[in-house]
Parts: sequence; C-alpha cells; structure tokens
Amino acid sequence: MRVIGLMSGTSYDAVDAAAAELRLVDGVLTLRPLGMVSTSYGDGLRAALTAALPPAAVPLAEVCRLDTGIGRAFAAAAVRADRELCGQGAELVASHGQTVFHWVEGGRTHGTLQLGQPAWIAEATGLPVVADFRCRDVAAGGQGAPLVSLVDLLWLRGRPGRPVALNIGGIANLTAPDGTAFDTGPGCALLDAAVREFSGGRLAYDADGALAARGTVDHRLLDRLLAEPYYRRPAPKTTGKELFHPGYLRAAGLFDGVRPEDALATLTLLTARTVADAVTSVGATEVIASGGGVRNPVLTGLLRESLARTAVRTSDELGLPAAAKEAYAFAVLGFLTAHGLPGTDPRSTGARRPSVLGSLTPGRDGFRLPPPAAGAPERLVVETAARREAYGPGGG
Repeated sequence: MRVIGLMSGTSYDAVDAAAAELRLVDGVLTLRPLGMVSTSYGDGLRAALTAALPPAAVPLAEVCRLDTGIGRAFAAAAVRADRELCGQGAELVASHGQTVFHWVEGGRTHGTLQLGQPAWIAEATGLPVVADFRCRDVAAGGQGAPLVSLVDLLWLRGRPGRPVALNIGGIANLTAPDGTAFDTGPGCALLDAAVREFSGGRLAYDADGALAARGTVDHRLLDRLLAEPYYRRPAPKTTGKELFHPGYLRAAGLFDGVRPEDALATLTLLTARTVADAVTSVGATEVIASGGGVRNPVLTGLLRESLARTAVRTSDELGLPAAAKEAYAFAVLGFLTAHGLPGTDPRSTGARRPSVLGSLTPGRDGFRLPPPAAGAPERLVVETAARREAYGPGGG
C-alpha cells in the first residue's frame, strides 16, 4: 500500500509530506521510502497560527478559519506528494494535523486538539484519509503522545544494546526499548520563541545555531530554567507550548537585560541538558536522533558533549531522513489503522489498552478497507537501496 504521511510539528514551520510503500508479511512491516516534499505555510496563515497558540484566547470564528486554512495547506502538500512521489498512485493519506492545544492537568491528559480538516485533503486528492490520531489514546487513558513510540519500538527492535529514538522538534521526545516514552521538554520551542522576540518577528529560528554560538551561557538563568518541575515528573508524561511559550521566558527573566546571543546560548544548553538527562535516565547505549533540531550543529554538539559515552547518530544512517521521520511514522500509523491494527503501546502512553487510532474520511470512491491483517507487526524494516540489492525486489 502506498501511503502519504502528513506532519506539521510544534515548530509549525511547514507541512511535511512523506510517501512510503508499506507491506506486512509474516510479522515484518517493510517500509520503502519514496521521498518527502515540504510546503511552507503562507505568511498570513503562519501569523494567524502563531497568534492563536496558547496562552492566547481565541474566538471560535478564528478556530474555524484556522481549521480550514490548515486543512487546505495539508491538502496542497498531499496533492504534491501524490504527483511528485507516487506518480498519482497513492492509496491512503495519513494526516497528523496541526496541534494547537494539548490539555494536561495534574500530570494527566484530558484532551487534545489538532486542526486541519481532513475533508479538504480527501476532496483535493480523491483519497481516503486517516486523521485525528491522538484522541483515541487519550480516551483510553493515555497521554496521546509521543505517538511515534510504537513505530520506534518496531524499528529499533533487534539492535544491540539499549538504543533510544530521539526526536527534537519544537518539543523533544524519546522512546526506549522497554516501551518507556515521554516528552523530555523543549526541543526548539523556546529557542524559536526567543529568536522571534529578539528579532521583532524578522527571524523564525536560529539558523545553524549561529547566534547561540556567539553567546555565553548565563548559568544563573540556566539554573532558573532547570528548576521547572516538569523535568522531574515520572514518565509517561507529555508537554507542549501550553507550558513552553514566550510568556514562560518572560516570567523567567530571559528578556530582562540578557544579551540575545547569551540568551540563545543558554536556551540551547537547556535543551541539550534536559534531553541528555532524559536519555541517561533510561540507560541508553545509543541515540538515533531525528527532527529539525538535528540541523542545529551547536545543539547537536552540546548533546554529544553531554552524552560523551553514548553514541549519537541521526536516523538518516538507518535509512529514514531525519527531517521526514515523523511524517513516515504517521504513514505507518495510517497503514495500521487501515488494516485494523493498534497504533499504540500502552507502556509508552500510559493508556489502559492498545488502540486502533484515528477517524476515517472517505475518498472520492468511498473507503474500501483492505482485508484485516492476520496479526500485528513484530518489527519494522526500512528498505534501503543496499537492502534491495541484497534481497531482491520482494525481499527484506
């Protein structure tokens, strides 16, 4: 089955569309990457989304406009991916949508909201769409995140030692081989918020960590930030921009006379330190990293320095491009839903039971479910060019 996975993370910089050919045989789910295209949000939509995120109060009319605008942006990305990556042969679209609120109180997730009406995707592509993945896990008592944990567990199964999958987006999360999975805290969310504030909105992020590289860490500020209670909460746990937003930085005194370069150096070390502490807490012997944060050499350098005895490599080395890994993961989750298979591991989200995820929007010809799978996958294999040469067209 050819599936397009659509993803826009907590950095909301673009819609990533990754296409994959997936097949499940004898407990092995094989993923052949077909490529990724990335489409930026328009300036107006991005500005409206920025203004609507917590802790802003937003009228329902604006929520409706955002749901439509984001849905159209996701639809355009899916159309492009089907045309450019699948030769218009895609069979299913799996859309994460855009998270605008994750309702967490007292360590428990009570609800979650992703915008991007899937009807726009189905109408534009003619394909059936699986969307709204997180709510079912929340309804089953789970955190609703990190949802990629099941994919990570299948993918890293059989690797030696104790490999940990790490994604550094706006929020960073990890998955350990025993099923432990959680958000570690801010990935690039606070860095991006500080850059926008200091630049008056001219810059969206610290490209290549260049500003942070010119700064000096303010250790008193770092200690204040590290005192955040979230970091000491036990897993499973999840967080988002409901906590880590510009107001959070103002309350910490980040903008009270601190040089921009020093503030960014401090926030970069905050991310590296909290991620490294989380990785160490699960006894990792290897880190497989993905997400936009791996493009920041200052951040990745600090992370490697903090994890001097632990190998840190990117998911590219295992066949999944770091920038597209989460979009591929949602393609897998969509495939599982279409085959009536659970997309969660309760050890990772804290749910009472595994759940088949998402809601289904019919395509132009309705929604024809494939035959039910004989059983859930036991591992995920990424089919690279080298693997195809070794095993032949049907192997792996």
